[in-house]
Amino acid sequence: MSSDTLTSTDGLPLDGVTVLDFTQVFMGPSCTQLLGDYGADVIKIERPGTGDLSRTSFPDRDGLDGPIFLAINRNKRSVCVDVRAPEGKEVILSLVRTADVVVSNFRGGVMERLGFGYEDLRTINPRLIWASGTGFGSAGPYSHKGGQDVISQAYSGVMWRRESPDLPLSVYATPLGDYTTGMHLLQGILLALFTRTRTGEGQKVEVSMYDSMLHMQMQEACAQLNRGYEVNWASMPLSGVFPTMDGAVCMVGAFKENPLRAVCAALEMDEDLSLREEYSTMEAQFQRRPQLQAIFRQRYAGNVTDHWIRRLEEQDILCAPVRTLEEALADEQTAVNGMIVDMNHPVAGKVRAVAAPILLSGARMAVRHCPPQLGEHSSEVLREHGFDDARIAALVESGVLR
Repeated sequence: MSSDTLTSTDGLPLDGVTVLDFTQVFMGPSCTQLLGDYGADVIKIERPGTGDLSRTSFPDRDGLDGPIFLAINRNKRSVCVDVRAPEGKEVILSLVRTADVVVSNFRGGVMERLGFGYEDLRTINPRLIWASGTGFGSAGPYSHKGGQDVISQAYSGVMWRRESPDLPLSVYATPLGDYTTGMHLLQGILLALFTRTRTGEGQKVEVSMYDSMLHMQMQEACAQLNRGYEVNWASMPLSGVFPTMDGAVCMVGAFKENPLRAVCAALEMDEDLSLREEYSTMEAQFQRRPQLQAIFRQRYAGNVTDHWIRRLEEQDILCAPVRTLEEALADEQTAVNGMIVDMNHPVAGKVRAVAAPILLSGARMAVRHCPPQLGEHSSEVLREHGFDDARIAALVESGVLR
């Protein structure tokens, strides 16, 4: 995707929507970046000195403009203001009066203590949509706890479920809880915006990592709640990850009348194991999964990945080579789908990042702003909201504004 930045939001679905973004790290910023990608004016509110914690979560040669921050903060403008100071609070309230959405992902109660709770802000802007993402929700025994991706994996049962109970418990390497909750937060905001077109009124939107991770397990949860048994997709008898001579193959032996027969044919076996009584039913295959998996591993180890992918595809068995992220990013499919966006950043130089995954026939995401430097747009945004240069200078002089 082109590195040229655009200034117009004409034709983008969220053109004219103003978002005050108090979020930081990943869950919230992933939500607000998508709002910005599709036309919203996202004003990122950051604390003096450090700003968004993702600016410094990994030491980087470019300091506050490292790739963790750059990944999730394009199409935003940064206002650096001390919101705890009375003058800083007045700045925020001035912005709220014309905002459409306020988004935060602090612990429950933080926005209220700052004076920016839903009931506080709706009195000055009844059309405001107040959206909050927390770890556990605004009530209940865990509501006081801080939310974090790995913690949500542990609390929700996701971490406990693994291919085999013999395997050690471990952290999933990609932040499932953060990303899933960020997307639920986005959905809630869009639902509230849609509702406002009919009612003219704003509303409160709340999501939590805990709820999002439970929701992700809706199939497994329904089986547990209603039948008392566990569904574990990683322990299916004809599926798994199998090392080859030069890598590994992921195979899903399912969605066929007799998938074991097809697997045996693909693996060039002399015998159709589905004809054996001990493997003839799905129940029997579950009971003897270790034996089947051992047979598969032995076969896969005898040839290279490309060979087995070709053989599996000839039998119409779902399969894939197990690749690194670097290999996936370099794949032709990634380029065809337009999933890499290029930006020219004033500090970091040329930046490449993952683009928005939502393709609309009537509009395409546009890069209007590179991820902002801390406080880059403070004066610009305040002027747009009626602050004159003398007042802005006084705020800067007092340390309230940067």
